[in-house]
Amino acid sequence: MANGTTTEILCWLDDHSRYAISVTAHRRVTATIVANEFTKATAQHGIPYSTLTDNGMVFTTRFAGGKGGRNEFEAQLHRLKVRQINSTPNHPTTCGKVERFHQTLKKWLTGQPPATTIAALQTQLDAFTDEYNHRRPHRSLPHQATPTVIYTSRPKATPATRTDTHNRVRTDRVDQAGSVTLRVNGRHHYRTRVLILIQDLNTTVINAATGEVLRDFTLDPTRDYQPTGAPKGPKRKKPQT
Repeated sequence: MANGTTTEILCWLDDHSRYAISVTAHRRVTATIVANEFTKATAQHGIPYSTLTDNGMVFTTRFAGGKGGRNEFEAQLHRLKVRQINSTPNHPTTCGKVERFHQTLKKWLTGQPPATTIAALQTQLDAFTDEYNHRRPHRSLPHQATPTVIYTSRPKATPATRTDTHNRVRTDRVDQAGSVTLRVNGRHHYRTRVLILIQDLNTTVINAATGEVLRDFTLDPTRDYQPTGAPKGPKRKKPQT
């Protein structure tokens, strides 16, 4: 804020499309605020199949020690039958997509006049969200589409429609051939430590050190080796005899 007051911003992002569902400003984000903003988001966009957050106390009490029960957000998810997924401890890049969104938002806010009130900051956040969702091409999306295009192109998973998904989170290191067990990317990532998120056939490969998404693709179960997605080079000319 312009007067130096600390302000916190709560963001809800669709994992598949990067669509910013909700971006709100608060003096301090609490579990109650998280639950309230989640309720508003679901009223507009529907109840999701799952959530993915870090292990902050506003999202989960599982690392709080003792035998405390669920916080408001956890109780809400349990009541709605929403699967709650928290990032692996010491692996913050699990939430790499929203972290990159935060970086983009912070960079944009730096170029704006400092807000003097929470309401003024919220006006700026609304302007950014509109630009980000509807007009700004996203480099990580197919054909650099906007998040809105991708978000509206597919039906949404709900607690009632996704009861049998297989979710995995694993770490690995890209080998000399440019592959890991799930076969991703190319040799330029040799020896890179990666975090791999798998939900059924949907797979995201993340640089464990930087949070950069190296691949985001759908596994082809008919192939043992998955293409890297890189454009093919020119065909080699046969030597003339």
